[in-house]
This record gives sequence, C-alpha cells and structure tokens, in this order.
Amino acid sequence: MPAEATLHVLIAEDGAADRLLLAQIVRRQGHQVLTAENGAEAVALFRQHRPHLVLLDALMPVMDGFEAARQIKALAGETLVPIIFLTSLSEEQALVRCLEAGGDDFIAKPYSAVILAAKIGAMERLHRLQAKVLEQRDEIALHHQHLLNEQRVAKAVFDKVAHTGCLQAPNIRYLQSPFALFNGDLLLAAYTPSGDLHVLLGDFTGHGLPAAVGAMPLAEAFYGMTGKGYGLAQTLREMNAKLKRILPVDMFCCALLLNISYQRGTVEFWGGGMPDGYHLAASGELLASLPSTQLPLGVLAPERFDDRTQVMPLAPGERLLLLSDGVIETSNAGGQLFGVERLQQVIALNRTPALLFEELLQALQAFGGRARDDVSLCDIRMLEPAADLPANAGHADRGRSSPLDWSLGFELRGETLRWVNPVPQLLQLLQEIHGLRPLAGQLHSVFAELYSNALEHGVLGLDSALKGDAAGFAEFYRLRGERLAQQVDGYIRIDLKVEPWERGGRLIIEIRDSGVGFDVEQVLARLPRQDAFSGRGIQLVRRLSQDAQWIEGGRCAKVGVLW
Repeated sequence: MPAEATLHVLIAEDGAADRLLLAQIVRRQGHQVLTAENGAEAVALFRQHRPHLVLLDALMPVMDGFEAARQIKALAGETLVPIIFLTSLSEEQALVRCLEAGGDDFIAKPYSAVILAAKIGAMERLHRLQAKVLEQRDEIALHHQHLLNEQRVAKAVFDKVAHTGCLQAPNIRYLQSPFALFNGDLLLAAYTPSGDLHVLLGDFTGHGLPAAVGAMPLAEAFYGMTGKGYGLAQTLREMNAKLKRILPVDMFCCALLLNISYQRGTVEFWGGGMPDGYHLAASGELLASLPSTQLPLGVLAPERFDDRTQVMPLAPGERLLLLSDGVIETSNAGGQLFGVERLQQVIALNRTPALLFEELLQALQAFGGRARDDVSLCDIRMLEPAADLPANAGHADRGRSSPLDWSLGFELRGETLRWVNPVPQLLQLLQEIHGLRPLAGQLHSVFAELYSNALEHGVLGLDSALKGDAAGFAEFYRLRGERLAQQVDGYIRIDLKVEPWERGGRLIIEIRDSGVGFDVEQVLARLPRQDAFSGRGIQLVRRLSQDAQWIEGGRCAKVGVLW
C-alpha cells in the first residue's frame, strides 16, 4: 500500500463522546472511519466492510472487546488487521488479556491525539509491509509452479531417454529414493547383442535439473553403445568425453559400470568415485568387493582418462550388491552416519540371501536415518547361461538387401589393437543382410569370442591355463591389462565372405593372428569342467555355428554360419 493511501478504520466505543473524539482525530489524519457502539456491531461492520485497522474498547455492552477481537481475527484469516485496544484498565493482567485476545497494541484513556496518530502510523507501515510480503509470496508461488511444470516436462523427456531398460528382469532388484524431482542417481541396465548384461549406477553432483542435464547424454551413450555391442572400455571413453565436453568443471558423475557375461561366467567392472560394490556367494557370504579405483566420469580429459577394467569370475547363484553413497551417508537424529561398517554387518548377519535386500532397508529404517542424498540399491543375481540369446532389436528396412556375394578383409596392427574393437562395426555391416538380422546375438558372441582369443592368446601371448582357479583368473586379466598398456606388436586379420547357399546364404569368418598358435587337437579334446574358468569360448563358438575349425597351427579360426 503506498504511503499516502487512505486507511479504513473501524472504531468500536460505547461512549458517544469518546467515539466522536476518536473519529475526529482519525479523520484529521486523512483516513476513513466506521463506528460501532458495541462488540457485536463491530464484528458485523468488519464482516461487511473489511477495514484495515480496528480501534476497540475493551469493556462494552452486548459483546466486550475481548470476544470481538477474537472473532475479528478469525474473520481476517491470514490478512493482517491490527487491533489497538482502547482501555482505561491499568492492571498488568488486564493489559495482558488485551494482547492475548488478539490485540496488537493498546492506548490508555484519556486519548492523546499525538500518540494515537503515531500508533496508527506504525500500524499503517506494518500493513504495507504485510501486503508486500503477501505479494512476494504469491509471485514466488507462481514462479515455483512454473518451475515445477517445466521440470515435469523435462522429466517426461528424461524418463524416455534414461529409461530403466531391463531393470525389470527377474534376477534384478533395485530401489531408488529421489532426493528431488530428478534423481541425481542414475541406474541403467541393457543387454548386449550377445546376451551380456551391462549395468550402470551413476551419482551426479547435485540434484534436480543440473543432474538431469548430464544424465541424458550419459544414458543415450550407454544404451546406444551397449545395443551395438561395444565393450566397457569404448563405452566409458565415449561417456567420459561427452560429460567432459558439456558439463561445467564443478560437475561430474561418480559411476560403477558392469558387464555381466552369463556365457563366460564373469563380471567385468569399472569404478570411479562410487562406494564399493559387493560380490556375494550364493549362501550370502561376502567373497570380494568391487572397488572404485578411478576418478569419476567427466573429470579427466579424454587423453588422460583411464578405462582399465577389472574382471572376476561370477558363478550362477552368486550376487552383486551395488549402492550409492546416499546409503552409507544416511544420518540419524544424532548426526551419526549409517556407514560402511553397519552395512557390512547387515551383510555378515544375513542368513537368507533372498531377504538381504529387505534386511538392508529395515536396517536403514531402524537406524532412524534421514537421507542426505539420493539413495540407490541394486541386487543382481547371476543366472545359468541361457540357451537362447536375446532377440535382435531390429534395424530399419531400406527396402533392399545387400548383395549375397561379396568379401571383405582388413588388418589391425600395433597401437590400433589397444584402442579399436572392430566387433560392433562388423555386426552393423552384417545386419544389412536381412537373413542375418535374427542372428545378431549369435554373430556378436562368435565375433567377440574369436577376436578376444586372437588378441589375448595370439597377440598378447597369454596362457588360458592361468584361469584354472579364481586367483589365476584375476592374474590373467591383470596381465592382459599390463601387456595392452605396453607396446603392442603383432596383428589380427579379419576376412569375411558372404555367398549364396541353397535357399539362403553362408557367412564365412576367418580371424588370423600373429601368435605362435596352439595344439588344436589337444585343446579340442580337453573339454573343460562345468565350473572351469577357461575353455568356454571355444565351446560357445562351436555351439553357435554350423562349422568351426582352427587351422594354420591354431593361428586361424574359420567359422561358417548358415541362414
């Protein structure tokens, strides 16, 4: 209300002379006046005219000022209507009663025009201040509503890009408790063409829209590259480069990325800035942790980013427990954190693995915890190798098939072997042949196994006999990373031939390497045990193709696929 605005003042006084005097004083100050002879009349006039200020005698007939003040305050609601009591009372308790009834001030009889003018002026300033506060509140509420509407639209887009993928699979359980409308935590899962399961648990700095800005390109890269069959290293490099390019320097994404291979019985993982994940036995025993040894995504420039992963065996029935730091940083009323020790204690005390998820949630609830951050939990159970690979998602039909009589050959050498994985590009090329589209998963598994064997055993000279037990398994992949990080000598040559065959066609794949080869008959005759960590790749290739043979002293794998 402007300073020069006129107030509407209600005066309730049972004495006619006092009522007239007060009305004259108030009118001289430039305000409009309503008068009442008792409390009941004052309440009726207030209900009808809604004045800005009330001067109220404490002792009046019909209804005294105390009851009238209570009713006027109730009618005013959240609107500030100051009440100044007019009273001849002098005892402290009587004056306190005026304030307790809803009065904001009081003035003693006989009335002083100067004091009354000062008090009305003070109440006028208070009224203006309250009007300004209400105006700002309404503006803030409107702005907040617009912001929520914009966030809902953005979240609808976000949910379509960063969808849950295959998180509804029967061997996956998860919980996400968002701290804001947008969850700063990101949990994604998708199958590769060969049936491996990729899982990403990410934790962005901040919440709400800033977190979603980074989450959408991250999810797009994850689903796109997983669907094409790229491995963890290539996917990590792409995600890190994207985040480094688009995010401000104070934003990044802690992440744990996994590749679970049901066929090989392994889990490959990379951790950057996340709490440790846990590898649990089928009986619930803690077998190992999945540590984060790298910096988060989006921190390092692409040329400095470390994409080295770790690999460990994962048997059917065993489980992986993943969590964001919102779990261990949950605090109770005393400010204590739930912490890693309490988490590990819940795992150690668990007697029924299938109930571990519920026991963790109960422990957090019993702790009396209040989440400081987004909370994410994910429990993944390892399955037996599936007989059938996932169906291919399909490719756009351009109305014509590729010719059924062609060949292609190329060679990867030296440093190229460290950075380039040709399998996804080869798979995309072969998907141009309509008859091969239903076999996408089968082809990806065959290519991945043959190329991996050529790289690991041929070029790098690693001995698969190392993978005789869990310790040797870990040593094998440690050596693999170490040798890839050094100067890589040698080559891998890939030759493809597509030709008509009966009513369909035949694909012939030849993959050669520069290694020393191996005794083909001896290796093929030695079928691995069901629980062995090596030898599974050769068996898988033979099962997924019509003709698989190793020639040239084991340095060349030749595989035929019919459709």
